[in-house]
Amino acid sequence: MSTQQPTPHPGGANLALATLFLGMFVLGSAELLVVGMLNLIAADLDVSIPAAGFLVTAYALGVAIGGPILTAATIRLDRRTVLAVAFLLFGAANLIAVATAGFGLFVAVRVITGGLHGLLVATAFSVGMAVVPPERAGRAISVVLSGVAVSTAMGVPLGTLLGQTVGWGGSFIAVAAFAALAMVGTLALVPPTPSTGARAGNQARYAFAPRVLAVLALCALLFASLFAALTYIVPFLEGVTGISGGLISVFLLAYGVATAIGSLAGGAFADRDAARTLTLAPIGVAVALLALLLVGEIAALVAVALLAWGFFAWSMAPSLQYRVVALAGPGGALAQSLPASAINVGIAIGSAVGGAVFGHFAGSSATLTGLVIVAVAIPVAWATGFLTPPAVPRTETPATEPADGVAE
Repeated sequence: MSTQQPTPHPGGANLALATLFLGMFVLGSAELLVVGMLNLIAADLDVSIPAAGFLVTAYALGVAIGGPILTAATIRLDRRTVLAVAFLLFGAANLIAVATAGFGLFVAVRVITGGLHGLLVATAFSVGMAVVPPERAGRAISVVLSGVAVSTAMGVPLGTLLGQTVGWGGSFIAVAAFAALAMVGTLALVPPTPSTGARAGNQARYAFAPRVLAVLALCALLFASLFAALTYIVPFLEGVTGISGGLISVFLLAYGVATAIGSLAGGAFADRDAARTLTLAPIGVAVALLALLLVGEIAALVAVALLAWGFFAWSMAPSLQYRVVALAGPGGALAQSLPASAINVGIAIGSAVGGAVFGHFAGSSATLTGLVIVAVAIPVAWATGFLTPPAVPRTETPATEPADGVAE
């Protein structure tokens, strides 16, 4: 049985997608809030700033490992119910983080919230694709992803400002409040979305097939490239471009806006030809990073390069999700959670490699590292374009039905 439900009228679908957008905005803000308040958290919990930085790693591990586990455990439940309960638990976990006085418990809470994050993202994709016609699946994916992109551009800066003003706990309380709002919106506006009824074990052989793992490897490579350079973009702007203070925030805001536009446009690209998008967009990323290296001392041109970088980097995100689900065929419901895991693996690797290189060479070395990684990813992306979905036995049907996911 397919998860593709009878499509509600456009107004109902739009309200459901708006609720999913809000939920992903909350998740994106919660994941990166710690980055802007490390010094405050470290001081309050009496640990070093590097130790406090492990809170970011703990969250990423929760997404990468806990997300697929929780998705598998809940795969036979109604998707709307899973969303609502997970938002409730996510908000409660953030309140526990505020109440704790021990760093160890805080780390444990971050792992749990990361796992819930992975579950929520996978479930949101499943619901989003179920409330629209199959030919608009890519656009539904892009709405979900744009919630994360907009949180980077707006939610994280605003949450950081709130934390710096009233204390880091205030930001976590705000996250809990918005999670509660997302839960209410889910119950009120998202239609019931029954599961496929397929067991996780039956789906796993499709979700972890070599063709799917190839695209997941591409996903990790692309985000390793992104975060190898992005993690150290502020030192680049200060040391190479020669800007500082509030002007840096303007440049980062421009990048953030470009990511939001790119993620929305990427939905149409995915619906048109996801495989081709994954070949062309990395080339755009490579050109943007090369431009940063060549014109890094000219602020106006750096701003243009950042806009192009943000647009191309996030325009391919819907296609990554789309291709993974399509190539998984009957394992699509379980595969929904895997791109988020691959992304977090890529983030961890990219930021670590970029940091190691920057520690030795400084300057634009992290940007060069990102360029080298995406150059490796381009032929991989081209090769994955030849992969096709599995032939579906008569007794099995695809768990999700994007347009290019029909079996041959």
